[in-house]
Amino acid sequence: VEERVELLKAVTYDISNVEIDYFDGLLVDYAKKVNANAIIKGLRMVSDFEYEFQMALINKKLNPSVETIFLMTNAKYGYLSSSVVKEIAQFGGCLAEFVPDIVAQKLKEKFSR
Repeated sequence: VEERVELLKAVTYDISNVEIDYFDGLLVDYAKKVNANAIIKGLRMVSDFEYEFQMALINKKLNPSVETIFLMTNAKYGYLSSSVVKEIAQFGGCLAEFVPDIVAQKLKEKFSR
């Protein structure tokens, strides 16, 4: 988790209104803890929507004051997942088109061990 947090901080350092954090437990409880009134979820495919919609309904039951907002990905990233990126890295493929340079470098280091 710490490695992911550090990578996210590195690629978003120049975006002033972005905070990177992590938590244990339910997302809706974390939202309440940090006084958030919305959870933003990115969707790639219809299959993502089915799961995320179910979670949104559960979160609404657990905390009616928190809304879930869905954002669709750009079509050119619809097929992309962390599993696909890790597999490309594991077999020495080029990641330049899929992740920021710092992430590509860390994955290259991780899988070259």
